[in-house]
Amino acid sequence: MHIAYIIVTAVNIAYLTFSAVLDFVRFQKILDNMSAVGVSHSLLPTLGTAKAAGAVGMLLGLFGVRLIGTAAAIGVVLFFVLAIGAHLRVRDKDFGLAAAFLALATAALALDLA
Repeated sequence: MHIAYIIVTAVNIAYLTFSAVLDFVRFQKILDNMSAVGVSHSLLPTLGTAKAAGAVGMLLGLFGVRLIGTAAAIGVVLFFVLAIGAHLRVRDKDFGLAAAFLALATAALALDLA
């Protein structure tokens, strides 16, 4: 189970880092999605920082700071629950990527707690 935790968490860290970078460079598809759900583009640095903090926290969890890793995984799960909620609020059905991130973060959290 420990190897599964390491793999799932490492993949999660990579995806979160990539997603944070896309936020920081203001990738057009992200801007389009934010417009579709009515979220201000001025929040991009904040959202990118939250994703980067989640990635760093989960990385610390891999290196033995378990409470930080668990707290980060919980934060990432909540982040993507809220992201999906933002899509559902405006009846936007284009939240597949957020759902995939949520599933991955939930798996990392479950394996961490197991």
